Amino acid sequence: MIHLSDRRHCIELIHEAMAVGAALSQACSMLEVHPKTYRRWIKNGFVQEDKRPNAKRPEPSNKLTIEERELIVGTCNEDQYKALPPSQIVPKLADLGVYIASESSFYRVLKAENQWQHRGKALAPQKRRRPNSYLASRPNEVWSWDITYLKSNMAGWFYRLYMLLDIYSRKIVGWEVHETESAEFAAALINRACLAEGACRTELVLHSDNGGPMKGATMLAKLQWLGVVPSFSRPSVSNDNPYSESLFKTLKYTPVYPEKPFASLQAARDWVHTFVHWYNEEHRHSGIQFVTPAARHRSEDADILAARKDVYTAAKAKNPERWSKDIKCLKPVEGVWLNPDKVDQKGEKTAEKVA
Repeated sequence: MIHLSDRRHCIELIHEAMAVGAALSQACSMLEVHPKTYRRWIKNGFVQEDKRPNAKRPEPSNKLTIEERELIVGTCNEDQYKALPPSQIVPKLADLGVYIASESSFYRVLKAENQWQHRGKALAPQKRRRPNSYLASRPNEVWSWDITYLKSNMAGWFYRLYMLLDIYSRKIVGWEVHETESAEFAAALINRACLAEGACRTELVLHSDNGGPMKGATMLAKLQWLGVVPSFSRPSVSNDNPYSESLFKTLKYTPVYPEKPFASLQAARDWVHTFVHWYNEEHRHSGIQFVTPAARHRSEDADILAARKDVYTAAKAKNPERWSKDIKCLKPVEGVWLNPDKVDQKGEKTAEKVA
């Protein structure tokens, strides 16, 4: 709806345009006003006010009365119904031969009376805060870890694979296979990995989900003793721990993953040992310019990519007609983000904390 003063201003501009020779349709199109709208605004030479806001409209015949609305609120607040939603209350009343209004009317009345909150003892859904963002710019700054299942040949029995990953280099820095999940096993694993990588008392960040072994007292005490900063995903949000999830998919979808369940705990450990060596030393990882995780962990990726660029440059010089574009970018990946914040208007990522 357009205010009366705005209508008058538009009509003045249209009349000025018409006074210098413009057609009505042209003048109206400049203001994005249809000529029919202009004619409706003008009556007997006067600008008409929009009467729709003050128009009297008949009350709908099916509107709930004040008594019915009070009955709905009073019924919902009775002891036997106060913990139930309208979708439960209306059928219960119908079974007693009583019908007040539909479920949607119950919801609408409760909302209008500011009584549409979570009913019952269960806590209302809560918005979880996103985990902190961390930037890994060198090895042993940010690790990610998780536990996955390895199927055994005994029905319903699984082995547990604990695996630690450096998100900067994608190197598996620690792993173990056990029959159960335990905070003690996790604490021992992180202790050995920190000693092997020289990452004790270095403010290393260790990210994980909210499982029992991750938040157990033994595990948290070990992290504090090692000087490791714990970081946790939101409950039931797998995207908060993407590096471990991606690693487990690579593990279970690799062509050499056994088609049959593992015959024993030792068999599972032997296979994982072989996989870890292949993944760290032979696998060219797409997220780090197709160098091996171990090479990047040793800071050899820059030399490898420079030598690879020389090979491509020589190949292009030998047969330039086969290259429609320049050789692809072969710069090392600089920093790796864990749960980055949203990109701001300038396209820059901001983090609550940088590792």
